[in-house]
Amino acid sequence: MLFSGYGKRPTLYCGSANFIEIIFHLVLFTPYVPHENQLVVLYKIKLKNSDDNVLLDDVTYEYLTTEPYLVKINFINNLRKHSSGCAVFQKTWKKADGGYKTETIYLHKLIAERFLTKDKTSKKNLVGAKNGNKLDCRLENIVYRSRSVASRKRKSSSKIGYTGVYQENNRYRAVISINRKSVHLGMFDTAEEAALAYNRKSRELYGEDGKINIIKTKKSQADLSEHQNGVPETPKEVDKEA
Repeated sequence: MLFSGYGKRPTLYCGSANFIEIIFHLVLFTPYVPHENQLVVLYKIKLKNSDDNVLLDDVTYEYLTTEPYLVKINFINNLRKHSSGCAVFQKTWKKADGGYKTETIYLHKLIAERFLTKDKTSKKNLVGAKNGNKLDCRLENIVYRSRSVASRKRKSSSKIGYTGVYQENNRYRAVISINRKSVHLGMFDTAEEAALAYNRKSRELYGEDGKINIIKTKKSQADLSEHQNGVPETPKEVDKEA
């Protein structure tokens, strides 16, 4: 089940793979701990300065809407999209001496510090999103990472739009960094094929800590099946990674 909206009057959605909207609002609800084969309660919170939404599970939503200080500052209804892609609460307060103080609270960091401190170590001390979407603040998607992994996962600055992919004339080169050295992976006819070659090597080298390019078109996935040369990377798997 998926709730969407502001504060404690969320719109209810339900379903499994595809959510179906039911047009009504709930005033009261009882969160529950899901068991196997049960639907999980999720909440979509609209950001003030964007058409995007934050995704929360029932545990994080309950915390954000019941913790006394967060309720006092109306935290849940004043989330904005930061330039870095995450959700942030930011407000300027007037102090007793006449000066001003700006308070900034990053949602994904707040959730990690409240629920995932056991996963934080001296090396893994940066908060990230497993699927790369910092607005997906479900507990299962928030993770503490090392600086090297965070650097590997950061958004690509490539003009092509894919990490490790560079255009050379009418073809595309795939490159990956290993021990701070660039390793050539091959030349490809399309940027998507080069990006998927990078994905395969990234998985091989780094597992879940590897950066995975999100492929933009279905056509690129069809093209891949014709150029795989026996490497198991089906369109279905690409959709899952995306």
